[in-house]
Amino acid sequence: MGTPISLHLATPLPAARLAELAEEVFDWFREVDLRFSTYKEQSEVNRFDRGELSIEDSSADFRLVVDACADLWRDTDGYFDAYATGRFDPSGFVKGWSVQVASDRLLAAGCDAHWINAGGDIRARGGPRPGEPWRIGIRHPWQPDRVCWVLGGTDFAIATSGTYERGFHVVDPYRGVPATGLTSVTVVGADLGRADAYATAGVAMGVSGLRWLAALPGHEVGIVTADELCYRSDGFPVLPTEPDGRPSRPVAGSTGPGVAAYRTATGAPPS
Repeated sequence: MGTPISLHLATPLPAARLAELAEEVFDWFREVDLRFSTYKEQSEVNRFDRGELSIEDSSADFRLVVDACADLWRDTDGYFDAYATGRFDPSGFVKGWSVQVASDRLLAAGCDAHWINAGGDIRARGGPRPGEPWRIGIRHPWQPDRVCWVLGGTDFAIATSGTYERGFHVVDPYRGVPATGLTSVTVVGADLGRADAYATAGVAMGVSGLRWLAALPGHEVGIVTADELCYRSDGFPVLPTEPDGRPSRPVAGSTGPGVAAYRTATGAPPS
């Protein structure tokens, strides 16, 4: 999938069973990679893009992804576009969707405390210990050894799309050029495939997408702009990160109902 994947199983099951579940998870990711990798010449996504594979002859998973991408294109006013780069590339949905499927399978198998991290897109359930939530750090856009936010919860999907690792790789489909206005968009919800697509669409929209992101039903957002402003929705599950343990403080610059702007005294994003 072109990205590192980490798995943490915290449910107290026998070691042999945990090892079996872990192998099943990574078998699934290997299957997804074979079908959807844009780097493998004979993957379904590349054969489909070259016209060598019809939608009728593709796998059920491939058809599901194609249909989901079409739905997300409509839901995001065209900003989530699997054809934005000029070829069919559903990567902005597939990574989150595949992690969501893996998490759902673990839950069904009795492993109700786990997290899966695929290149910063995370599905977490339960906690590291009974009664304790997961604490998930969101990387600081300009300081790779620090975090911008720490999020806490026991059942959430976290997707982050940004420009700080792969450069300006998200294309604004209306202008046909890379989007540069937002450095990082983090979307928190219940389904990682949808959260992943919404984060990608938010980056593609740029600053004009702040209101759209804030109004997403059932989702919370944290955003860092290219001019070093941080925004987050009221329900964004951020834990205190300041040295004295207090939550980040609001400052002027609200973009509308449900969204507050946050900035440190130096003007840099919170660390």
